[in-house]
Amino acid sequence: MTATDPALTALAQGWCALSLLHGKIEARIERALQAGHGLSVREYSLLDVLSRQHDGVGGHLQMKQVADAVVLSQSATTRLVTRLEDRGLLSRYLCPTDRRGIYTDVTEAGLELLEEARPTNEAALREALDEAALNPELAPLVRAVETLRVPA
Repeated sequence: MTATDPALTALAQGWCALSLLHGKIEARIERALQAGHGLSVREYSLLDVLSRQHDGVGGHLQMKQVADAVVLSQSATTRLVTRLEDRGLLSRYLCPTDRRGIYTDVTEAGLELLEEARPTNEAALREALDEAALNPELAPLVRAVETLRVPA
């Protein structure tokens, strides 16, 4: 069954195409990050999200916010944080104002690896989009991704 299968509704066709595009992009990025940096897509995403934290108001993310940002359950996110902490890429510490809260920060080694991996991530994304643009079912979605501007 393809995204243009006549048995599917328009909504289902769109979802199939979007799912296919996502899968192709994620697989390409996963292979590139693993080969070049020993990182999974989820590990890269977690490092990226946590690297954007700051010390000001609302600067540190709660684990639920991190889980939402990397599209994982809280328990899976905690396991991922632990794996990266074991590799020396993240560190955890108690919140200075609420001893029950635990913050997670990217270490210097984590920041270095993230910066090394960024061009790989970008190149793999570009390659995946270029390849997908050749597929008539995916080309409209590729154009939408390329023109999408997310407000800061």
